[in-house]
Amino acid sequence: MNVFKCMAGGALLMGLLATVAAAQQATLIGEVKKIDESSGSITLKHGPVPSLGFKEDVTMVYEVSDRAMLKQVKVGDTVKFEAESGDSGFTVTKLQKGR
Repeated sequence: MNVFKCMAGGALLMGLLATVAAAQQATLIGEVKKIDESSGSITLKHGPVPSLGFKEDVTMVYEVSDRAMLKQVKVGDTVKFEAESGDSGFTVTKLQKGR
């Protein structure tokens, strides 16, 4: 019986962690302000993102999960991107040039 309780508790915990992780991700539209390939970062201006804690428009530096994404865009481009919050800050996980 104790093994069952541990398994059920573990499943519940994993579900809660997945919910928290999902709450810290967002898909956004923004404008590229700066690209720094040497540090693997991009500066983006975008509107409010309550799921990441931004209640107003912001311009901020994001790390990128794959530096190859930086070669797809240039300063001034409108982009659609996915970002997530983690222990080390905010990271762009997907980046696509807008039309």
